[in-house]
Amino acid sequence: MADVEALKKEAGIAACKYVKSGMKVGLGTGSTVKHTVIELGRRMAEEGLEIVGVPTSLATEKLAREVGIPLVELSEIDGLDIVIDGADEYDPNFQLIKGGGAALLREKIVAQESAAMVVVADDRKRVNTLGAFPLPIEVTPFSHEATVRALSRLLDCRVNIRMAGDGPVMTDNGNMIADAHTGPTIRNPAKTELDVLRIAGVVQVGLFISMCDVVVLAGQDGVSVYLNSHGRLSD
Repeated sequence: MADVEALKKEAGIAACKYVKSGMKVGLGTGSTVKHTVIELGRRMAEEGLEIVGVPTSLATEKLAREVGIPLVELSEIDGLDIVIDGADEYDPNFQLIKGGGAALLREKIVAQESAAMVVVADDRKRVNTLGAFPLPIEVTPFSHEATVRALSRLLDCRVNIRMAGDGPVMTDNGNMIADAHTGPTIRNPAKTELDVLRIAGVVQVGLFISMCDVVVLAGQDGVSVYLNSHGRLSD
């Protein structure tokens, strides 16, 4: 576990090479990206890096403030230069499952407003077909049981509301998370995304399609960088 954490830290720091002074940076959520946020704070304090950040969760907002990153509202600026975020899975086409940290809606809003997306992860997140990690779907509390039933019929799998103790996990937006246990069967994630979003009661789904430009991956042999040849950082 110590080795995994050390590799996560190395990957999180390595992702910072894509951040330059003057950038507006989306700050993701998760155990690997926290190292990115800490490193960006260090570079601001010690190297004179000048950036502003947009956090994707309340936890990231708190950490960013602690390390001295000035924050702005996404609505106050005209897009972002880059977002650095984690992933729960990514496939050979750089399609992602995200939402294990229950921040998928804010993460997706920030990602779609960014000119490029860098994903930091460990090699356990690399898969041939998405879905071994249960697909997170943010749903409204109103009649969530009906939404879960509709999702179960659509995806032909078990779908359950994510719990924390005696109650459901609530997102920063006041919604619930439904986890769809599809297994590694999501071979057409773009179609699955559209199908899920058609269900009333679904706020957003944790499939990030054609958003990831590069993956900074921590593995037993160190950190590797995988560039999406069709991405926005391939030039």
